[in-house]
Amino acid sequence: MNGSVDTAAGRMRVPLLDLAAQYREIRGEAERAVRDVLESQQFINGPAVEELERRIADYCGVGRGVGVSSGTDALLCALMALEIGPGDEVITSPYTFFATAGSIARVGARPVFVDVEPASFNLDPRRVAEALTPRTRALMPVHLFGQMAAMEPLLEIAESRGLPVIEDAAQAIGASRHGRRAGSLGTVGCFSFFPSKNLGGAGDGGMVVTDDPDLAERLRVLRNHGARPKYFHCRVGGNFRLDTLQAAFLLTKLPRLDGWSAARRANAALYDRLLAGMPEVVVPTVQPGNVSIFNQYVVRVPRRDELRAHLADRGVGTEVYYPRALHEQECFADLGYVRGDLPEAERAADESLALPIYPELEAAQIEYVVECIREHVRGRAASLADAPRAPAGEPR
Repeated sequence: MNGSVDTAAGRMRVPLLDLAAQYREIRGEAERAVRDVLESQQFINGPAVEELERRIADYCGVGRGVGVSSGTDALLCALMALEIGPGDEVITSPYTFFATAGSIARVGARPVFVDVEPASFNLDPRRVAEALTPRTRALMPVHLFGQMAAMEPLLEIAESRGLPVIEDAAQAIGASRHGRRAGSLGTVGCFSFFPSKNLGGAGDGGMVVTDDPDLAERLRVLRNHGARPKYFHCRVGGNFRLDTLQAAFLLTKLPRLDGWSAARRANAALYDRLLAGMPEVVVPTVQPGNVSIFNQYVVRVPRRDELRAHLADRGVGTEVYYPRALHEQECFADLGYVRGDLPEAERAADESLALPIYPELEAAQIEYVVECIREHVRGRAASLADAPRAPAGEPR
């Protein structure tokens, strides 16, 4: 069993994520791949980078992939390649990792936040049209927690206004909607290979995929200081290259990706079944037509921090993604948003809790996590039942 058991206390340690368990499965192949790069000394733009670009593009069902240094830089390069900058607006989600809006701000554009759907945590297409202005230059939907956003209405809005769509698919490689994989529906798709992702590297890394050959070429130029050829700079780019070592490591993982994502779905299904009798805990909803990869398994629960403390006391790792929505972050105060402007994102930040979901998680561990949740729910119900009640007619 991956989780250690304290037999005296009857407790089990269940980490939020156990990358060491995954590494044991690939150790031999991964070490050979890294050793081959070390022997070749081709650390920058080595052959493994080009191979990974081709295989990720094929996997996503698009024409081209461009390896970059992180998921953040994938978003940044996409915005730069689309020539989005000062005076422009980009519509995106307020409930996501900071890099989504941070990349927009870094090119000098304004992030325009639109509230999310309560069931999916993803951008609410019904509200996007209301946020359009003459300065809107792009839409940047996020496929959060491994589930794709409702792309059809978003693409319809974008097409009607001639706007590019940048898919933030950092958490969604391999997820699909009506048979189309994340990253393949918009103008560009942006992925992260941060170690905790379903396809995680041994450090930072990312990829941009697109069917537009001219856009792909601009991305390649931008990731290498805007040089074409070497020392002749047609654009102001940056050092956004994907390391060959990272590409080689990721190539050992890619053939296992679908199996790992299927294991996450199986774990999610077990959670769903075991949590079904607890209305206090709202499990994730996979929208019709979607296949989720469950990069996270995020439940909603009132008094979330009390449950999190209870689980930590019993050895269960959890995480809050994300405790403060982006429109309430200090660095975006000048955008003028106030508490209450985007209530669904705010409620998600207050109630969401990620439970362990990694592929190597065992059924006994999931059962233990759920029993710990049940214990907390029962204890809270009992404490409320025992609380003294005010006399009839007395103000409460």
